[in-house]
Amino acid sequence: MEKKTREQERKLLQEYPISDKDLAEQFEFRNIHEKEADQAVVIERICFPPNEACSEKNMKDRIAKAPELFLVAVDKKSGKIAGFLNGLATNEDTFRDEYFTDATLHIPDGKNIMLLGLDVLPEYRGQGLGKKIMYQYLKREHGKDRKMLILTCLQSKVGMYKKMGFRDKGISGSSWGGEEWHEMSRVIGVEK
Repeated sequence: MEKKTREQERKLLQEYPISDKDLAEQFEFRNIHEKEADQAVVIERICFPPNEACSEKNMKDRIAKAPELFLVAVDKKSGKIAGFLNGLATNEDTFRDEYFTDATLHIPDGKNIMLLGLDVLPEYRGQGLGKKIMYQYLKREHGKDRKMLILTCLQSKVGMYKKMGFRDKGISGSSWGGEEWHEMSRVIGVEK
């Protein structure tokens, strides 16, 4: 089993050519701590416009309900969260807006994860941090036997997510924030 896992990680590394040791040296990747909820709320407000940003209540509910699906990148020098990726597990395979507002939809052993936001503070962008966070998330969730990551994004982000291995499934049924979203999905692990 260990050999199989190492082989899958090697293939994932080929897909995500993350070789920049500086990122690993600069950031710690881990689950969020409950005491960091206020920091996450501020980051969300910086990264998303008001009509798209998660509310303080919903963010804190998510962190309380599913901290194991909330991966942060912490700048080792400052101790500050530079970015994060969060989601809720489910057995559903289509994204719906209720995932943004109802953390009770989280099923801890769900086979799929609805990603609710990839946030990277402006001063940390352009360094590959978002891609590194996604890689760490995929690696971790593959070890938990998850099957699929599902997200919605604006047209302007489709290309970025395609580079991360996501497939564009077309226009989503989501109308979150009054926007038109693309639904995208990605198999966790490496397909054979």
